[in-house]
This record gives sequence, C-alpha cells and structure tokens, in this order.
Amino acid sequence: MNDPSRVSVSGPFAAFREGFLRSLLKWGYTPESAANQLHLMAHLSRWLAGESRDVHALSENDLQRYFQLRRHDGYTPCVSRKAMLPMLTHLRAVGVTLAASNGVSGGSVDFAIDQYRDYLVHERGLAQLTIHNYINAVRPFLVSELLRDGDKIDWESLNAAKVTAFVVARTPNQSRSLASTTVTALRSFLGYLYAEGLIKQQLTAAVPTVAGWRLAALPKTLQPREVQALLKACDRRTRMGRRDFAVLTILVRLGLRASEVAGLRLDDIDWRAGSILIRGKGNQIEPLPLPQDVGGAVVAYLRRGRPATAADRSVFVRIRAPHRALSGIGVSEIVVAAARRACLGDIRAHLLRHTVASQLLRAGSSLPEIGQLLRHRHISTTAVYAKVDRDALRSIARPWLGGAA
Repeated sequence: MNDPSRVSVSGPFAAFREGFLRSLLKWGYTPESAANQLHLMAHLSRWLAGESRDVHALSENDLQRYFQLRRHDGYTPCVSRKAMLPMLTHLRAVGVTLAASNGVSGGSVDFAIDQYRDYLVHERGLAQLTIHNYINAVRPFLVSELLRDGDKIDWESLNAAKVTAFVVARTPNQSRSLASTTVTALRSFLGYLYAEGLIKQQLTAAVPTVAGWRLAALPKTLQPREVQALLKACDRRTRMGRRDFAVLTILVRLGLRASEVAGLRLDDIDWRAGSILIRGKGNQIEPLPLPQDVGGAVVAYLRRGRPATAADRSVFVRIRAPHRALSGIGVSEIVVAAARRACLGDIRAHLLRHTVASQLLRAGSSLPEIGQLLRHRHISTTAVYAKVDRDALRSIARPWLGGAA
C-alpha cells in the first residue's frame, strides 16, 4: 500500500506538500488515496520546474497542456481537471489561484467543457443536476461537429448549418424530455460562446424547436411491491446501505426531488416538532411533517453511517473522501443502483415522486392536497396525475358509439 509519508515533492510545489497532506487526511482520504494525490502534485511540480514556471503563474491553459502531456506519455489515471480538484481546492484555500487564461479558442473538449461549467456555476447559478444535463448534451456536439487535429476545437467552422444538422440527427432517437434538454442546453452553450467572443455570429436561433404537448404523457409509477423491492435492495449493515436506505425512504414517502434531498441540512430537521424544512425550486423553503419511518432511517444513518469528517452540515454526504455533500446527480444514482440490484430496470429519482402522487390519489387525497405536498406552484402541474386514477376516469367516460350496448 502507498505510504504518503514516503512521497516527496520537489520544485515549485514543495512548500505546499505538508499542508496538502493535512488537508487530504482531514477530508477523509485514505493513506493510499492521499499518496496518489501527492504523486500527482509531485509530477505537476516537476513539469512546472522544467517549464521554468512558478506556482502563482499557473493558468488553466497550463493545466490543459499538462494533461495532454500525461495522456501522450501513456498515463491513464489523473488525466483530467477533475482529478486535480483536491489540489486546486487546497491551493485556493491558502491563497493560490490560477492565473487568467487566454480563452478557450483552439482548446480541447475537456477544457472547453470546464470553462462552460464554470460559467453555468458562477454566472448562471444553475443547480448541479441541470449543469450535469447541459454538459452531457453539449459534449457530443463538440465531438461530432467541431473537433479537428485530434482534440482541438475549430470554433471558426461553427455555423448555423452544423447546429441544425446536429439537432436533426440527434433528437429523433431521444425521448421528448431528453430532446428538449438537448436543444435548451445547445442554445445556452451557443449564447455563452457568443458572449465570450468565441464565435462572431449569434447562432441560438439556428437551434430547432422540439414539438411537445403539455400533459400528453401518462406518468409512470411503481407498484407497492416494487417500492418494497427497491428499499430491500439496500444492505443496511453497511454505511452506504444505511445512507441509501434513508435517501430512498425520503423519496418514496415524501416525494422530494433529488436536488431537494441533496440540499437537506442537519439544521433543517426539527426532531422535537417532527418536521423537516425543504429547500425547493425558486428558493422556496417549506416545512413538511417528518414521518416516523423516515426519521428512523435518517437517525440510523446519522449514528452509524455519516462520516465524522463530513465537509459541512449536509445530511447526506459521499461515502468516499472527500466527504462533500451529495449532489442531485448523486441522489439519482442511488436510485438507479438500487433499482438495478432489485432487477427493476432503469429507474430515476423522479419516478418515485410520480409514485408518491399516484398512491396518494388512489388513497383518496385531492389534487390540491397532492400539489401542496409536492409543492407545485400551479394546480395544472398536478392535474397530470388525475389520468392515473383509471377507475375514476371510467366512471365519467361516455360509452363509445361503436361499442357493445
């Protein structure tokens, strides 16, 4: 096993080695993982020394060139900016920030995506799940339409014809929801490129519109036995199993969105009053009753599952270091993994929200009551669930003229 105490760092980063190691151990990294991070720091430091560069002059463009070098030399681990986030986080905490880059013109796909992600986070303030969906939609566009000379992007070749051709080729095989995300993300990305001066023509109008009809689809739901199978798929003898069981219990009992589960904080739970604050869309904060089974599942996780080295007061955090708060994507991945273990196919977190609404409707709850629990702003949003109560629909349906008397 790697021993971090045996990893030496020479060159510009030598002065930061001890502080970085302390940060890694504080964040909950195992000694082996901490050693791997120190190896990356040592390699980057040697490269900077060879380039006669100082730490304070390090820029995003330098990182791009460094990772290209690692890939060219045959390295497979730690070949993207994501691998260096712990080091960059520590450096930022001690006052070292990356120097301004020279833009992303001619850059790699990964570099362009990182720049766009920073724009979505800092300029647009979008939720992590939305950013993830936008990135997944934009990356295929860059790869299929703009790459040249290996990993280089040719921004000058971008035109309206390429934009339209990409949408026409990609969206027919997507669901209406996914196709809508594709065109929305593409418009956002093209607007970003124009604002940054990377393209000379505003191309958002070249993105075709995806046809759709509100309330046209019938919401999919799980049967009670499938919900139980989903919960039983969690091994509650392990830390991960207790966390996943608590997350799934909240989803199937309260109908929260994945981002709302991810946003729960320890201070949001009032154990004496038996209530929980939900941070929903549009910065809405609303209390909900805390059912006993939900509270029991959360307590079991907090006592014997949540790491002592959690980075903040988020209720649900990553099992692996650094123990940061789970994102909405992480919550949805818990549902996906549990569904696969239970042999239920491909299930997403939002399906559990549909399931809660449908169960309440069948139990006799009114649409306004369901809308209040799900925190819908408009009753028209809740109205879609009326279609799943087929028995009630049959009672008001008129006989078909061509049917039997």
